[in-house]
Amino acid sequence: SYRQLFGSMINAWRDAWDISFPFYYVQIAPFAYEQPLVGARLREMQTQALEDAPSLGMVVISDLVDDIKDIHPVRKKEVAQRLAAMALNKHYALEDADPFQSPMYAGHVISGKEVRVHFDHAMGGLISQGGDPVGFELAGKDRVFDAAKARVDGSDVVLHTPLVPEPVAVRFGFHNQAMPNLFSTQGLPVNLFRSDSW
Repeated sequence: SYRQLFGSMINAWRDAWDISFPFYYVQIAPFAYEQPLVGARLREMQTQALEDAPSLGMVVISDLVDDIKDIHPVRKKEVAQRLAAMALNKHYALEDADPFQSPMYAGHVISGKEVRVHFDHAMGGLISQGGDPVGFELAGKDRVFDAAKARVDGSDVVLHTPLVPEPVAVRFGFHNQAMPNLFSTQGLPVNLFRSDSW
């Protein structure tokens, strides 16, 4: 129900003020929830909510968490800077504003044992910090996900694992406390996603 309620709240506020003002929000941070995937599914719904109304924007902060047991991360300044960059770009069209858009999943292509994942908002390419990208998983028809070996290829990521010889689904960062190391060249973290609806 989160997505429906969130959209209803935004529309109610816009109706109350009688103006369709821009609405920018922060994706929840990684946290050690007790229930499996509850945080990942909430972040997924926050991402999907971007499609529900005009003039929405979401800041991804999976890289701004120092303690996954603290539900209120302390790095507020960086979060505020990303929100400000979003407003300066989207609302005020300031040409020299900082980048604001995290790369988003745009689809994938399966070729034998490999999966090539495409991203929007990654025109300058992708980079992984501290080694190869982590947080990717592949599954076959059995719906069992295993960690995948990943490499960056421009603005794509290519995946494979011998444990899944016939992949059908891919996930990235789809865990409550995932803090992957994949970024745009501007330093913004890639948003989590899953290609399945299992």
